[in-house]
Amino acid sequence: MAEHITREEMKDALQASAITLVEALPEKYYNDGHLPGAVQMNHDEVVAKADILLPDKAALIVTYCASETCPNSGYVADQLIARGYTNVKKYVGGKRDWEEAGEKFEQKSTPTNVT
Repeated sequence: MAEHITREEMKDALQASAITLVEALPEKYYNDGHLPGAVQMNHDEVVAKADILLPDKAALIVTYCASETCPNSGYVADQLIARGYTNVKKYVGGKRDWEEAGEKFEQKSTPTNVT
């Protein structure tokens, strides 16, 4: 089970370029707006995308989804841990907490289709 990370801890890691964010929602929601620098990987895409989008299994990876009640970030985090990723955390508040704190979203800027 992945540890939780707070918004402030996550922002500090983002400023230090020491984090990879994974939006655990379908691509449509990612395209509508995502946390800065995030990649998209829904819970049913981990097998197909993880090794390509997340090559460093020791890197800090934080999963998030829509809100505290959304289970997708936990599903993705658990699957990553099962695949050998060793520093996976979950941002429980997700996009709702980010937005309520007045933080900005990015629009689609990272390729999400893996062939």
